[in-house]
Amino acid sequence: MIIDTVCRFCSSCCPIEAEVEEGRLLGARRKSFLDPDKRLSCAKLAAAPEIVYSPARLTKPLVKKEDGSGFRETGWDEALERVVAAFRHHRQASGPQSVAWLRGMAADWGAPWDYPNRLMHAFGSPNTIGNGSICFVARDFAHTYTYGSMAFPEAKSAKCIIVWGKNDGNTALGAAEGIHWAKEHGATLIVIDPVRTALARTADIWLQIKPGYDGLLAMAMINEIIQNNWHDTEFIAKYTVGFERLREVAARYPAERVAENLWLTADQIREVARLYATVKPAAIIDGNGLDMHREVFDTTRAVAMLRALTGNLDKPGGDVLPQPVPARNIQLRERLAADAVPITCDYSLFNTFSETWGNQVQGCVVDAILEEKPYPLKMVVVQSGNPLVTMADATRTHAAFAKLETLVVIDMFMTETGKLADVILPASSCFEKTQLNRSSIRNNPIILQNAVIDPVGDSWPDWKIVFELGRRLGYGEEFAWQTAEEAIDFQLEPAGVTVADLRANGKAGLRLEAAMYEKYRDQPFKTPSGKVEFFSSRLAEAGFAGVPFEFGLGDDPISFADQSDEYPVLGVSGSRDIRFTNSQFRTIPALLHGGVGCVVDIHPDDAARQGVAEGDLIGISTPKGSIEMTARLSTAVRPGMVRLAWGWGDFDPRASLNRLTEDDKRGPVSGTSTSRSFMCRLQKLERASVAKSR
Repeated sequence: MIIDTVCRFCSSCCPIEAEVEEGRLLGARRKSFLDPDKRLSCAKLAAAPEIVYSPARLTKPLVKKEDGSGFRETGWDEALERVVAAFRHHRQASGPQSVAWLRGMAADWGAPWDYPNRLMHAFGSPNTIGNGSICFVARDFAHTYTYGSMAFPEAKSAKCIIVWGKNDGNTALGAAEGIHWAKEHGATLIVIDPVRTALARTADIWLQIKPGYDGLLAMAMINEIIQNNWHDTEFIAKYTVGFERLREVAARYPAERVAENLWLTADQIREVARLYATVKPAAIIDGNGLDMHREVFDTTRAVAMLRALTGNLDKPGGDVLPQPVPARNIQLRERLAADAVPITCDYSLFNTFSETWGNQVQGCVVDAILEEKPYPLKMVVVQSGNPLVTMADATRTHAAFAKLETLVVIDMFMTETGKLADVILPASSCFEKTQLNRSSIRNNPIILQNAVIDPVGDSWPDWKIVFELGRRLGYGEEFAWQTAEEAIDFQLEPAGVTVADLRANGKAGLRLEAAMYEKYRDQPFKTPSGKVEFFSSRLAEAGFAGVPFEFGLGDDPISFADQSDEYPVLGVSGSRDIRFTNSQFRTIPALLHGGVGCVVDIHPDDAARQGVAEGDLIGISTPKGSIEMTARLSTAVRPGMVRLAWGWGDFDPRASLNRLTEDDKRGPVSGTSTSRSFMCRLQKLERASVAKSR
């Protein structure tokens, strides 16, 4: 039997066809506009049965043994009652705000994000915290403050494509197929990335930019476009505010002045600006390479302004504003007390830019535990995340979670975070639960993620865990739904759509309205002025730059740059291997087999100078700590720079990259710390002596 559903092994939410026989998942294949023999393959999807039926799966609830020596299996009643008792204890002892719910990306950000928010708000805590300060949401924030919502590229129809800090061949195969198709049909491809990725190798122009300096490049491009009159004067006059302020600020960043700091030439900057502004339509695909730097907010605002400046906003083949699906906000934020201040209170603009994104500065969880600012956290529920591996400054993060009085983890597999937990609740995989993903309510069409098999073992879908916790805490009315379908029907009622409707349109999804472009001609942008805001009065009134980089770049965006004499090598957080998602799936033999493994990429020239050979064990250190990885010689990086594999901390704690990164300095608007690039020191290690010391 073939069942239409959505894969959630990563954030791409690819529509797929699952093959099921006698209630068992046999395989799955991704849908695509390309013929089957031309589609890109996903290793995770190919290994779906091995992931789902892995012997390493958590299939029964676990509670910590009384003597602290490990875990014992138990039933759901005991596990849930322990969690509920902890909620009640901490509310009575320290107030509801002393309990936080920390979310990772593995369960998606649509309804699965709404459910814990609903629970925590009913409970009285404002502290449902996501990881969006370092992944996606800070960029969404910047797009929204510029033109009201996040635009998405129509690369397949573009004639010029800029891929900026993204490598879709390892992250979003559907998008990668669109890029390759457009290039094969004549589109100009420009890749901006410090690393020579597979996509960069196919590009017409590759800008090997200095990490963290993307915002200055965007401002220099804006200046070139304005100075050469390549901007869309009609659009600017009718639909924007602040153009003259933008012109004035951008003039401070001429190509010839900033090029050397960017590791580029002025001619490269001018050529890319010219191509993007004059070859129509043009699309920009910005990605996670802009995240994890303190200046992600202003950087992304500047990139967003390029779209509007050149008339590529909301045009076919450009970057299109979404047509969101009418959906009921079920988060119950209105139930919070007026004085309920979240631990992320220092980032109020970020907390409130969206009705549903909520609080996203995850570093504040560590602050509230260790420093008890703005007040102490006593209990954290970690759902679909692994902060001990994925959060910056892993040593400090570990100290924080070890200090907690109560830690609950919801996950499919044991993790470094799970090892510290008091209770572990086993979650079902994406093939075992029906849910409404964010990608399906952000924009038409709506595609349902269908459960195609029953939960493996005694695991539960995330929605069921949250609903049952809510009922046991006394919120039976708020969680009266007995199935995911009932909850989704309630949430989609304003759209007049039901789960039955979605399943009836499973092949292509259900589109509520035809795709529309240039929507700004009939309806204002969702900004205070109703226009694209090159200058933001909201930001200026709050004491921030009204125009991106109006006050300069600030501190060096690379961590530990002021200690480069002692740490002379520039390290960058490594590529995302399509086999894995963040720290997930390294327990799966099929995904480990044949991969490059956990390596540090070193340029051959540097290796020769330091006497390093392929396969040598290398120690990498920063002021925060040290790790070990195997050397791989590669020209993907430039001399003086290394790329370190990321996400291997569960597989081998000695290679946990975030032991090197810092969370000491954060962007003032989005709370983002620089954990993407840092100065470090390398040392060749002797395997024999290292082995003896272990």
